[in-house]
Amino acid sequence: MRKPLSVAMLSASLAILTVAAAQAEQVTFVSQGGAYQEAQTKAILEPTARLLGITVNQDSAPDAWPVIKTQTATGKPTWDVVDTPTKDCIRGGEQGMIEKLDFSQIPNAADLPTSYKTPYSVAYEFYSSVLAYNAKKYGDNPPKTWADFWDVKKFPGTRALRNHPLATLEAALLADGVPPDQIYPMDVDRAFKKLEEIKPYITTWWTSGAQSAQLLADGEVDMEMAWNGRVSAVAKEGAPIKFTYNEGMLQHTSLCILKGAPNLPTAIKFVNAAISAEIQANFPAHIDYGPGNPRAYETGKISPERTAEMPSAPDNAMKQVLVSVDWWSSSAGEEAMKRWASFIQK
Repeated sequence: MRKPLSVAMLSASLAILTVAAAQAEQVTFVSQGGAYQEAQTKAILEPTARLLGITVNQDSAPDAWPVIKTQTATGKPTWDVVDTPTKDCIRGGEQGMIEKLDFSQIPNAADLPTSYKTPYSVAYEFYSSVLAYNAKKYGDNPPKTWADFWDVKKFPGTRALRNHPLATLEAALLADGVPPDQIYPMDVDRAFKKLEEIKPYITTWWTSGAQSAQLLADGEVDMEMAWNGRVSAVAKEGAPIKFTYNEGMLQHTSLCILKGAPNLPTAIKFVNAAISAEIQANFPAHIDYGPGNPRAYETGKISPERTAEMPSAPDNAMKQVLVSVDWWSSSAGEEAMKRWASFIQK
């Protein structure tokens, strides 16, 4: 006859099962790959995995949107959490591909300003489209505004812009005198008219961050719009390149969860932990992009010197335009995207 389990043995068995269940928890996280994903692995993913006692599997996709559509169409996605442009989260949510977030289960989202979150996403990390320039060429009188960038007489030299309307249209409106707080809703006709003025002086319309950095490093352009992280990397390698956050375009990627995510409860816990101030404060130690949670700057983990270099630091954020994901996700934004192709091809 089999002996009944003692209370002690039963407790021990339950404890083992509980530990095993915790160890079995996992989530698949997706980002853009490269040095960026390597940095966030150290800054965010590994600390979050330790904190929650879970396994964080990784995948990468420079453009996650097509994969999100494909995976959710099957009804059995393999991804859980995606770091992607906020627009992907919004349109994915509206089309039934992204989970609507229950913020009662994500208490750390309370630290984020309303403009940093949507029903389908939370801000994850910030970067800026900034005005970068060759410090040797311009010396003590560098360009400081987009009006300066457009002023080819006062600031002669070769120029480059991104081959994309987002941030570029905003820069054109700033150059035309539109106050930063009146950029949206965007006067698209006015923006394109202003771009026509500078178009003959643009030697390169760059299509990747790597290309923009190379243009600066090789001295092929004297000034350009570029992402702050790319500019910082070139400067650290010894190139005489500087940039200003003044009139920068502050942008952020967001975290969202795929509809039907295979590890939904764990994914929600992961998102909450990953946007906590303590874990977000790790970002500046590994990459030149800023925490998505503003309270990260209050943790004491980021030095004043490093804070001054971050795009999302309060003083720097005040100088910039927060790119409106709502406007770019609207029908007007979609039309501006389509119009861009015609503008470039002319």
